[in-house]
Amino acid sequence: MPVTKSIDYILLGQGLAGSALALQLMRRNKKILMIDQPAENRSSRVAAGLFNPITGKKMVKTWLADTLFPYLHQHYRDAEAITGERFFYPMPVYRPFLSIEEQNEWMAKSAAPELQSYIEDIATRPLYPEVRDVYGGLILKQCGYLDTVAYIAAVRKLIEREAIFIEGTTPDKELIIDGGVVRFKEYEAARIIFCNGTHTNAWFGWLPIRPLKGEALRIQTSYPRELIINRGVYMVPATGSDIWRVGATHHFHDREPAVTEKARKELATKISELVSFPFIIVGQEWGLRPTTPDRRPLLGCHPELDQAFIFNGLGTKGVSLAPYFSEVLVRSIENGEPLHEEVNIERYKSLYWTAPK
Repeated sequence: MPVTKSIDYILLGQGLAGSALALQLMRRNKKILMIDQPAENRSSRVAAGLFNPITGKKMVKTWLADTLFPYLHQHYRDAEAITGERFFYPMPVYRPFLSIEEQNEWMAKSAAPELQSYIEDIATRPLYPEVRDVYGGLILKQCGYLDTVAYIAAVRKLIEREAIFIEGTTPDKELIIDGGVVRFKEYEAARIIFCNGTHTNAWFGWLPIRPLKGEALRIQTSYPRELIINRGVYMVPATGSDIWRVGATHHFHDREPAVTEKARKELATKISELVSFPFIIVGQEWGLRPTTPDRRPLLGCHPELDQAFIFNGLGTKGVSLAPYFSEVLVRSIENGEPLHEEVNIERYKSLYWTAPK
């Protein structure tokens, strides 16, 4: 009979959610086992990693920005320090105005106290010759991007060095969650946290995780500035001094596991309308983001199994949501702190959960 190896947590999935959880738990000296299939992390690995506190068509302060953004800056700086790798790049975001009316509107908005810490400047005239900004634009601070591939790779190295990492998929039949413990092969854990994105499982498949396909381009250009452009599409630095990412499309109904010519044309048209410099398309990527009907993350304990938890549904804002809410979940599990109703999976229980007979 194989020797049982006792650990504290099994984490299933090392995307942005799983990586943040691993850092939180290792910081608390918990013994963890991470199970992941890197090739399937398409959402985290193709994401541009943009974080921006003022978003949407109406350009409003994102949900919980005053809490999330200070936290994420500290989280990723700490992660760089502990891994010895570079992947966090604070950088201003520039959003050109489309009209004098919009310019005037933002001149008035900028006086609002709740926006003071996010607005760097407002330009009332063209500011950058490389950008089509006839009416000037809005420069935002506390923004930037996370190199998601480098971040996930750095956290994986840390797990391999200080914990346990198993590469591969985990069929439901290999997991046994019963009798107050979780068993997987020779490992026995006190708890398991599912953070595997759009991949369903037997325990949390009832939750309304909706895959949202996104596509992005890689372009080559001589654009010289340390500045993210974001209007209709974003343009964020990528690997290589002259490579940038342009994205992203949003399609709920397209589940084809491939890039499309339609998305390529859409993104190329939008970036051409935003910038005046030449570029060459050198690549195209796709991914499925795990979204929820109310655009809030999914955190919480299984309705019947006290040792099974979920951290999922981060959608398009995983870079900003994962750091803070990973701590929220860990504090709930370890310290019994209540989860806010906006993120607790209890909000969906009456609608979707059916207890097995």
